[in-house]
Amino acid sequence: MKSYRLIKEYFMERIWVVTAGVLCLMIVDVVQLFIPRIIKRAVDDMTAYRATRESLLEYAAYILLAALIICVLRYFWRRFLIGTSRRVEEGLRNRLFRHIQILSASYFDQTRTGDLMAHVTNDIANVRMATGMGIVAATDAVFLGTAAIGFMCHINFQLTVFALIPMPLIAFSAKYFSKRMHTRYRETQGAFADMTEVVRERYAGIRIIKSYNLEEDSRQRVEEISRRYIRENLSLVRITGAFFPMMLLFTNLSLAIVIVFGGRLAILTTISPGDFVAFINYLNLMTWPMMALGWVTNLLQRGAASLDRIDVILQTPAEIRQPRNPVSGHPARGAIQFQDVSYSYDDNREPVLSGITFTVNPGETLGIVGPPGSGKTTLLNMIPRLYDVCDGFIRIHGTDIRQWDLEELRDSISFVAQEPFLFSGTIGENIRFGNPDADDEKVMQAAKLASFDDSVKALPAGLNTIVGEKGVILSGGQKQRLALARAFIRRSKVLLLDDPVSQVDMDTGRRIIETIRLLEGQQTVIIVSHRLSALRHADQILVMESGRIKIIGTHEQLMASDDYYARTFRLQEMEEANHAF
Repeated sequence: MKSYRLIKEYFMERIWVVTAGVLCLMIVDVVQLFIPRIIKRAVDDMTAYRATRESLLEYAAYILLAALIICVLRYFWRRFLIGTSRRVEEGLRNRLFRHIQILSASYFDQTRTGDLMAHVTNDIANVRMATGMGIVAATDAVFLGTAAIGFMCHINFQLTVFALIPMPLIAFSAKYFSKRMHTRYRETQGAFADMTEVVRERYAGIRIIKSYNLEEDSRQRVEEISRRYIRENLSLVRITGAFFPMMLLFTNLSLAIVIVFGGRLAILTTISPGDFVAFINYLNLMTWPMMALGWVTNLLQRGAASLDRIDVILQTPAEIRQPRNPVSGHPARGAIQFQDVSYSYDDNREPVLSGITFTVNPGETLGIVGPPGSGKTTLLNMIPRLYDVCDGFIRIHGTDIRQWDLEELRDSISFVAQEPFLFSGTIGENIRFGNPDADDEKVMQAAKLASFDDSVKALPAGLNTIVGEKGVILSGGQKQRLALARAFIRRSKVLLLDDPVSQVDMDTGRRIIETIRLLEGQQTVIIVSHRLSALRHADQILVMESGRIKIIGTHEQLMASDDYYARTFRLQEMEEANHAF
């Protein structure tokens, strides 16, 4: 039940609305309770031959008036209570999304997107139902049920006692089934998350699936996870499917008792025929509270299971946090220093980086090379604190980056990832992501710097061209150049480039490198590249191997002293010469 604290604030901010909704609901229940009294008088009048046309019209008018009051107030309680549940849904979803956004990159390395999607959709919908219709059903179960029992006692106490004999069985059943429902709901939600992730992956990778003729394998995998989801649901249904009919059984058992004992009392004139009919009406009104008890248990257990799953995420701390007393200023204007930096993605795994030490002065260009898996990308990710060092220090302007204001630190850095990610909007929107205030002219200037302007002009809608999910309409090289344009338009003091010319042809690559060279002295550039010609003019070049710096030097120094760099450069130079020929 401790997870319910997550939604307490949303009820408190609308406490008067909730109160008004519950009051309207209670008035509706009270009006419903007086309808059997009207029917009692009508039946008694008819059995005593006192009924007249005028009296029956009067009773009918009372019932119509009651129906009108119920209609109006039912509208208001639904608006107030169901509206509050929608506010809970909105607030909880926003809170969850905000928290997920502050979690560290390492969290997403270990968490599937499908799990997160299930949390922000299905789980929150369950919470909405528990806080909306759950309140309604609980109020009816307590208030309407209690009041109906009071009216039944007013008619005949002994008959009421007989009618309530099945009640302890209902309470016992609710307690017995609630724990099992809670467990089953958690397992069902977990299966739903797995199914969401499998389907998402198949849709995202549909082109690879088609290329390898794996449609049948994908279909079987989706069917397999769907069957598991169905199995979990059927296990749940075996519990809920027994619970609800049992509630109805107990209700009908009460009705049978009333027919036997109440009919006898009516024959003996201990109660009037009108009282007998009214008693049965009150018992029918009790049917909903008894059913509501089961439904409330169902809704609350489903909502509690979902809240527990959401709470697990909200209790997950962000590994990378804003410092308590952050240093403000312009962090990227100073030198970037790595001092004995080590990092491992998992405490039980070998370090990805070990003993990394170097300095990049403001306005310099640093090149980083090395075979795959040598830690180049991880090193870049450390600078904007996507990951934090395990040992050692990274300093900018002489201050540990963990002491800088996190937002200011990242604002001063432009980062082009090895695998560029594009949103499904337009080309202009994707470039403008680096500077939301930029006009079309600045966007085209950034595209020109990235040698992307010709591609934009060749498209019928230009900057307004929809790129599709993950930029599906663009080639790999076009995506890479768009990502470069996004970084260039930002005009930050530090530019981090992770293999920025890997997917473009050599001529385009040369133009991009020339653009990067124009930034010398204006921006601090750290560039990882497997195409060594892109690093030829760097102020210094790191050669990495197995997470360590093997050697540092200029292009000329490395050509003379490092076998890996010199051999790789000459091979690539021959390839470029053959390409030009």
